[in-house]
Amino acid sequence: MAHSTAPDLVVINADIRTMDPLQPRAAAVAVSNGRVLALGDSGDIRAMANGGCRVVDAGGRLVLPGFQDTHIHLQDSGTGFSTSVNLEGARTVEDLQRLLRDFAATRNDHWVRGTGWYSGIFGAHNLDRQALDAAVPDRPVFIFASDGHNAAVNTKACEELGLDASVADPFGGQFVRDKDGRPTGLAYELAIDWIRARMPKLPLDAYFDGVRYGQKLANRHGITGVLDALVRERHMVVYRGLEEKGELNVRLRATAIVNPGDSVADSLGRLEALRRDFRSDNIHVHSAKFFLDGVIENRTAAMIEDYSDATGGNAEIMFDEELLRELMITFDAARFQLHVHVIGDRATRVALDNIAAARDKNGAWPSLHQLAHVQLIDPADIPRLRELGVVTNMQPLWARNEPSVTEMALPLVGEKRGRWMYPWRTIVDSGAPYAVSSDWGVSTLNPFKIMQTAVTRQPEKVAPDYPVFVPEERMTVDQVVRGYTTKAAEAAWRSDETGSLTPGRYADMILIDRDIFTIDPYEIGGTQVDLTLLGGREVHRAEGFSG
Repeated sequence: MAHSTAPDLVVINADIRTMDPLQPRAAAVAVSNGRVLALGDSGDIRAMANGGCRVVDAGGRLVLPGFQDTHIHLQDSGTGFSTSVNLEGARTVEDLQRLLRDFAATRNDHWVRGTGWYSGIFGAHNLDRQALDAAVPDRPVFIFASDGHNAAVNTKACEELGLDASVADPFGGQFVRDKDGRPTGLAYELAIDWIRARMPKLPLDAYFDGVRYGQKLANRHGITGVLDALVRERHMVVYRGLEEKGELNVRLRATAIVNPGDSVADSLGRLEALRRDFRSDNIHVHSAKFFLDGVIENRTAAMIEDYSDATGGNAEIMFDEELLRELMITFDAARFQLHVHVIGDRATRVALDNIAAARDKNGAWPSLHQLAHVQLIDPADIPRLRELGVVTNMQPLWARNEPSVTEMALPLVGEKRGRWMYPWRTIVDSGAPYAVSSDWGVSTLNPFKIMQTAVTRQPEKVAPDYPVFVPEERMTVDQVVRGYTTKAAEAAWRSDETGSLTPGRYADMILIDRDIFTIDPYEIGGTQVDLTLLGGREVHRAEGFSG
């Protein structure tokens, strides 16, 4: 095994799963200038090292390619959690009020911000401005739900925003109102943007700190690549600023939002400028983001048949549908990847219809257009995912019996449609492309907790006999790991340089404390990442790991 280049890093005594079918296993890897130089047994690789070479002894640990989270709100969620009170743990209105009250007492900011409340518990039935007034009556309060589709403000905020009965619902959004037409303080979808546009802006430094917060968490959980699922120019200015400072510790792809009120020419011009102006080896705006519907919990998901409960009704697609088709055809022609939020089965079908129309008009190309979430899909549409080469960007953590599913979603969609809620195994087995992601901060970004749920279809800390949500849709460990490595790299358009530990590709790799392929599946969620390397550079080391 002769190599003219000397490595600057070797990892020995490892159990390396490369995810490369040509050389699937190895005991050691040599790295030079940030890329994989060679794989082999520990003796041969160790012999390549000269005096200046770093040597990492893996101590028999499993080594995998770095994970890639292809649907994550890295900057916004990092900023949210670092500037707001974390409401993820609240399970009652009293919990919510206590957290807000305590946080407000420690902050001098005029606006009190909170993030992460759970729409499976809080909603129009128990959350309004009076509930927030009881916690913070004298300062404006804005709290954002973990799902990104619901928010609430208090009375003081309504006064400062000018939010009263005279304000009409914006296109694609809704203010919940009382019987007299006055906003209750709860807002859905693009009504949240109406609020945010009138709130004081955070300083740019807060977003830099937000990325630092988010990427540290990502690196700690073995994530070396991300696809930020909604960016505007501000996001990219911050990412580029961190890259120029040498502080960006993830590889970044991004999808820029397309607004339903913009013309085709304006949308295309804006995104083409972002694609042109923010592109380097490490950052790249490569796709166009469309929200076709909302979420089932607040009845903004677009369904083929009406909702199944007594209230019934349905939701519209959040674009003029003729404009949407023209937009998707135009962006496909301009060789943008399409990244489409779909929750209801009608939204999924409309997305597939428009992608098919784009292919008919523009010809087939390896776009790997993405449908994010796919909470519900008509089984007749599943074969189309493979036929059109469309990536299902799935979040397996949500596929389990918990309140947002059992108490909120299933009663609204009924048993027949419920069978086709998060049908991950059927989609994977169909041969369609897929990727696994977190949608952080909607939920944890810890890949191992997500993997455990993908394999068990149960909440993390329950007995094995706890009811399994659609057990035939359980994935294998190998399938879900590929969804975070090779499949994710393909979806992010960087499979030529990442996704597997293959000579010539980036040395993005992680050492973990257990073999997730052989342990009890109920122990996967507790996995710790001992070391994360980005291009051979250490970006995370667990306390106590001395390899």
